[in-house]
Amino acid sequence: MTRYKRGMLGKLAYLAYMFQTYPNTIIKQILQGTTERLLLLLLTLLSLSGCVDEDFIQEDALAIEAELEGKAPAGPDSVWVVPGRHYDRSVFHRFFWGDHNREIWATPVKLPVFKLDSIKGGLKVVDKGGGFQTTSFELQDSAGRLWAFRSVDKDPVEVVPPFWRKTFVANVLRDQMSAANPYGALIVPVLAEAVGVHHSHPEMYYVPRQDESFGEYAPDVQGKVFMLEEKYKKPPDITTDFPLADDFVGTEKALRLRFESNTNHFAQKEFARARLLDLLVGDWDRHKGQWEWAVQKKGADTYFVPIPKDRDQVFLEMGDGLIPAIATSKLLVRKFHSYDDDFSDVKAYMINAEFVDERFLHELSLQEWQQIAKDIQVALTDEVIEKAVRQLPAPIYSLTGESLQHNLKSRRDLLLQAANRMYSILAKEVTVAGSDEEEHFFVNRLDNSRTEVTVRRPASNGIPPRQLYHRIFFREETDQIILRGLADDDVFLVKGNVDDAIPLRIYGGLGEDNIADSSSVAGLKKMTKIYDTERGNEIYFGSEAQDRTTRDVRVHAYDREGN
Repeated sequence: MTRYKRGMLGKLAYLAYMFQTYPNTIIKQILQGTTERLLLLLLTLLSLSGCVDEDFIQEDALAIEAELEGKAPAGPDSVWVVPGRHYDRSVFHRFFWGDHNREIWATPVKLPVFKLDSIKGGLKVVDKGGGFQTTSFELQDSAGRLWAFRSVDKDPVEVVPPFWRKTFVANVLRDQMSAANPYGALIVPVLAEAVGVHHSHPEMYYVPRQDESFGEYAPDVQGKVFMLEEKYKKPPDITTDFPLADDFVGTEKALRLRFESNTNHFAQKEFARARLLDLLVGDWDRHKGQWEWAVQKKGADTYFVPIPKDRDQVFLEMGDGLIPAIATSKLLVRKFHSYDDDFSDVKAYMINAEFVDERFLHELSLQEWQQIAKDIQVALTDEVIEKAVRQLPAPIYSLTGESLQHNLKSRRDLLLQAANRMYSILAKEVTVAGSDEEEHFFVNRLDNSRTEVTVRRPASNGIPPRQLYHRIFFREETDQIILRGLADDDVFLVKGNVDDAIPLRIYGGLGEDNIADSSSVAGLKKMTKIYDTERGNEIYFGSEAQDRTTRDVRVHAYDREGN
C-alpha cells in the first residue's frame, strides 16, 4: 500500500484510499463513531468534487417506455411523466445524502398537457420572473386575472457565489432538492378551506417538449412539469373567495402603508391562523415574499388579510442521510426540519418568518393563540385530512398517503402545544411600533409580574380616536418590551410602583415627543431606557428612566420593510 504523509492532507489521502478500496469498512466505522467525522465529511464532499454536472436536471419529464410497465394509456390530453428521475440514486449515494423524497420524484404520474391557448379560456405570457431557484411566469386570462406558472423542479445553483457554481457544490445543492415533496401543495387547499385560511388552487401540468407557445421563453418550459395557480395582485383577481376584498397588495407595500398611517392594520388573528397551518404542514419557508394581502376597508380603517402562497416546502424530508442529518441539526441549518408526526422543533419553522412574525403577531395573548389552535383542531376532522391527502396523484398516494395522513392527524392533536411554544418564542421580546402619525403610548406596571401596554390614536382630520393596541405582558414570559413612536409628535407615559418589572425601552422617533416615566421599581437597576435625540423633545426621566438620548439621528432607525 502507498505510504501517506502525516498531517491533515495525509489523513485525507489515506482515507480516500480506504474509501475507494474498502467502502463497507469505512461505512461501518462511521456508524460505530470510530472514524474522525470531520475528515470523513470533507472526504465525502471531495468524492463528489470536480466540475459541475451540467446535465443534472433531466431534459424531458415525459415517461419513457421502461418506466410505463403496467401503466394504462394516459388518455387524450394527458401523459405519464416522471418529474425528477435524476434524483433516483444508488444506495451508496443515499447513505450519505439521504433517501429524502427521491421515490416520489421518480414515480410516474399522469398529468394533463398544458395548452397556453385553451387553459382557463386562453392565457398569454405577461412576464417572466422567479427567484434564484424557480422558473416562473406571470400569465393573464381573457378576464384580466393573473396566474402564476412555476416550475416544480428547481435549480438552486444561482444562490451560491459564481466560483462554486462550477464545482461539486452545485451538484450537492441540486441533489438536495429531492428533499421537497413536488405534490405537497395539492394537499394544502382542502386544509386551508376547512380552517378559514385564504389559499390558491394549484394544478400541475406537463409542457410538451415541442411546445413553442411561450415564444422566446419556450426552452425554459419545454419538457418540464409546472404548477399553475392564481395570483392575487389587482382588483380583477377578486373572486367569490374574497367577498370583502377591495384590492390586493404585496407585503412590502402593506408594510409601507401600515407604518405610514395608524388607520392601516394587519389582521393578526388571521395571520396567526395561517401560521399555525404552516406548522401543521411543515412549511418552513414563510418569509415576507411568501404572502399576498387582501385589502378590506372597515369605516376609517383598512385591514390587510393574509393570503399564503408558494407552498414549495411543505412535507420536507431532509433529515435522513449522514450529511443532511448533521447539517440540519439545531447547531447548523436548523430550518431544514424534516416533516414527521410531532413538533419537536417549532423554532425551526419560525426562522425564515422571523421578520413577519415579530411585526404581525405582537398583539395576541396566549389565550387567543390557544383558542385559534383549538378552532383549527375542531375544523380538521379525520375526514377533512383524508380528503386533503387524497388530492395527491394515485401513484403518489399509494407511496406516502397513509404516512401523511397519520402525521397530519398527529400534528393536529398536538397543535395546542405547538401554539403555546410559538407564543412563548414570540413573547420573549416584543416590539410595539406606532406609525408616522401621532400615537399615545401608555405603560402601566400593574404589579411585579404584569405590565400593561395600551396605544391610542387621537382624533385627527376627521379620523375618529381609537385604541390601536392593548396587551398585558407577564414577567415570566417576556424579557423586554420595546416601544417605537416612529414619526410625528408622540406621547409616552409610564406609571406604576412595583418591586420587579419587565425592562422597557422607548424609542421616541422623529418628531417632538413627550415622554414621561413616573414609575418606580425597587432596586438600583433602572428598568426604563429612553432613546431619542437630545433636542426637540420634552422628557421627564423621573427616578426610574435611564437617559439614552443622543445627537446621532440614527437612534430613530427602524427596519420597516425588511430590506
